[in-house]
Amino acid sequence: MPLRPASVMTVYFDKPGPHNTAKVAELVEARSREFGIRHVVVASNTGFTARHFKSKDFHVVVVTHHVGFKGPGIDEMGPDVREELRREGMDVLTQTHLFGNVERAVTSKYGGLYPGGIIANALRMFSQGTKVAVEIAVMALDAGLIPYGVPVIAVGGTSRGADTALVLKPSHAKTIFDTEILEIIAKPRSPKEE
Repeated sequence: MPLRPASVMTVYFDKPGPHNTAKVAELVEARSREFGIRHVVVASNTGFTARHFKSKDFHVVVVTHHVGFKGPGIDEMGPDVREELRREGMDVLTQTHLFGNVERAVTSKYGGLYPGGIIANALRMFSQGTKVAVEIAVMALDAGLIPYGVPVIAVGGTSRGADTALVLKPSHAKTIFDTEILEIIAKPRSPKEE
């Protein structure tokens, strides 16, 4: 589906963080209607952010931290929240993060750089949420939860909540450089937490 020129400008938040979540959800709802985008991918580890994106207008894929991110065997979301989100019609995806897979284990133990870390840090120059949005869109595509070759909206944030939303056409992990960021709906003006 071709995107037409946006009738609104990018929204820049003064500070990154969860206090922007409700506004990001509002902007995503409006942009999805404007472009007819049917799929939204949202980063949410506890369900806080996901609950802002309950919608009958688009399909929501919630991407969580992998089990063990906070410590061995720890699932930050838990089964009750997962079931609540599924009852709302959302898909919940929990898997190893695209930019932090086994290469991170090698780097942590032996040092050096790895391609996923380089890509992640380049995207963080825009914002942590930009890195997260690209990462979760590719993860959702690889899991078969969103269609290939069509624009989707991906939502990420800094620490907790949402402060970044992108319109993009993700490509699979093995062809990640074919991913196209089509539009920045919102992001923090400064990519660094103060």
